[in-house]
Amino acid sequence: MASLLTDAKRIVVKVGSALVTNEGRGVDIKAIELWARQISELRRMGREVVLVSSGAIVEGMKRLGWTERPSRVCELQAAAAVGQMGIVQAYEEHFARHGIGTAQILLTHANLADREQYLNARMTLIELLSLGVVPVINENDTVVTEEIKVGDNDTLGALVTNLIEADVLVILTDQRGLYTADPRSNPEAKFVSDAVAGDPALEAMAGGAASKLSKGGMITKILAAKRAARSGAGTIIASGREENVLVRLATGEQIGTHLKPAASVLHARKQWIADHLRSSGKLVLDAGAVRALRDGHTSLLPVGVRSVEGEFVRGECVSCIDDEGREVARGLVSYSSDDAKRICRAHTEDIVRILGACDTPEMIHRDNLVVL
Repeated sequence: MASLLTDAKRIVVKVGSALVTNEGRGVDIKAIELWARQISELRRMGREVVLVSSGAIVEGMKRLGWTERPSRVCELQAAAAVGQMGIVQAYEEHFARHGIGTAQILLTHANLADREQYLNARMTLIELLSLGVVPVINENDTVVTEEIKVGDNDTLGALVTNLIEADVLVILTDQRGLYTADPRSNPEAKFVSDAVAGDPALEAMAGGAASKLSKGGMITKILAAKRAARSGAGTIIASGREENVLVRLATGEQIGTHLKPAASVLHARKQWIADHLRSSGKLVLDAGAVRALRDGHTSLLPVGVRSVEGEFVRGECVSCIDDEGREVARGLVSYSSDDAKRICRAHTEDIVRILGACDTPEMIHRDNLVVL
């Protein structure tokens, strides 16, 4: 199998904290120089590259003399503010040596959940790429709170991949790739060289956080690949310590784990609904409604909704779950939680009688619904 990067024109590269900070010792200048050189080579091949970089909090911890990741939000934000200075300076300096300009972009989940800000971020990134600039993206940890944070940079890398409709997401980590089990504890673990993103078996293989420095681990990378696949992008999980890894991937060598997207690709607006909006509540569906959504790609009608959980207003994003609590779809609901509770299990012709009016017969219209 050829590398997913062989024919890719627009690429998102995500590098983790352990790589950027040399396992927490501080900004790894040598590593950053190597990535700058490789990305400059990709640019000469005609590729566009966006870099998603972790490491600000870890670098800030080192500068502040902290040996353990703090738990208080204000301390994390302070560390991010201090560390971001060193991260940005290092990237700017080493890309400049190759004649490449850089730009810092700091995002929060709130930026991507707001449709106008989402489109503004997209236009800014695409314009920077057209100008020959390499955007360096990180979550805005200096202001982010639990309610608006993305959570980890694997997820952020996938969201950026969808945002700019990149061809491939490359996640560089301190592991070779995905194994069927944790190779550090299971000698029978086998390496997975290629698979289809979104395969439930992949999530079962992935473990927890890889180190005390990171917030993710292999599971966040598997879920990131699943997100990226919704816009048709493949994902490569590979070791950032592999010599000349990006250039070798771009010239066809298969390194790491390659996760191909499934055949179906979501429309850009449905990508936004699926990946950038937070769910405000839940609709519990009966088995018939679940089958209709999965097999028939229909709208969700009130008659298929068994119960309503949470509070939400019309137009907010809600999750559709089955009897076992699994999320099967999500979408922009046509009724508030109060009205939804009143009309769940009701047939279309009964909505007017119950509510006094019927603006739409659908609980969620199929144009506003994404089956997961």
